[in-house]
Amino acid sequence: MEYRLLGRSGLKVPVLSFGAATFGGGSEFFRAWGESDVKEATRLVDICLDAGVNLFDTADVYSKGLSEEILGKAIAGRRDKVLISTKATFRMTQETNDVGSSRHHLIQSCENSLRRLGTDYIDIYHMHGFDAQTPVEETLDTLNTLVRSGKVRYIACSNFSGWHLMKSLAVSEKYGWARYVGHQVYYSLIGREYEWELLPLGLDQGVGALIWSPLGWGRLTGKLRRNQPVPEQSRLHKTADYGPPVADEDLYNVVDALDAVAKETGKSIPQVALNWLLQRPTVSSVIVGARNEEQLRQNLGAAGWNLSQEQVAKLDAASKKTPIYPYWHQRQFERNPAPV
Repeated sequence: MEYRLLGRSGLKVPVLSFGAATFGGGSEFFRAWGESDVKEATRLVDICLDAGVNLFDTADVYSKGLSEEILGKAIAGRRDKVLISTKATFRMTQETNDVGSSRHHLIQSCENSLRRLGTDYIDIYHMHGFDAQTPVEETLDTLNTLVRSGKVRYIACSNFSGWHLMKSLAVSEKYGWARYVGHQVYYSLIGREYEWELLPLGLDQGVGALIWSPLGWGRLTGKLRRNQPVPEQSRLHKTADYGPPVADEDLYNVVDALDAVAKETGKSIPQVALNWLLQRPTVSSVIVGARNEEQLRQNLGAAGWNLSQEQVAKLDAASKKTPIYPYWHQRQFERNPAPV
């Protein structure tokens, strides 16, 4: 397993990490992803560790804390062998202050996550979304305090806009506080908007990307085909409305290209789609989920080899889209010739 630094930090993470949202199945939405109990979760953790995957990603809102609880039990006795990533910000109950990135909510959320995980520290603590009502200074001061206390080792964000992240980094620099070293983002062959602003920002500021839903919300498994219905067993029947949108023709064009490259490499379509991400700038780790052992082993096969430059170019061309303004305009800078 290859390991990379997480952004501008000294923490090395595996290029593939395990997403524990499939643990618990605490609601109809999460059951569509998976519902691993402690026994199955422990087995999946075993397989990950044997393959060198030691980073496990969860969140307090995954099955209302059940994912954290099961993960904590699955890693019991080997906490020193794993890295844990979890998140806060989203609402857990109907209590007025049980939402957002305020000092009140973050301290409470961190303590609750530590208890559910059965640990006294979190390796990577993410803000699951940007809280526009809480001052950035309050959020980062609180996170810095959690880092200094030893309850959190590194801080990261998720689903931020470019200005959200840049303002946060500027505030951390101003006061000498802990800074976001990672950004958990949606990025896939059918969702390349990350490249428009967040990728250049990550390169410039040393923020590593941790990729969620690298198979495009389950659309890049090879099961969705032109002129064919969605398979009966697909989770898209229950989750499609919550995920990132993609036009059918855009999806099928990418699947056609994945098909061709998969035949050339002898790999599966998901493995090719994941490997493409592993070769993108700023990517520190790609988070893969699995409902069972078979899926996990398939996903782990995405690492340890590389697509050729020609194969990457083929996938790039099939997934290319014209960006929205101002990004299409900015890309003219290097193309336009000097005036005569």
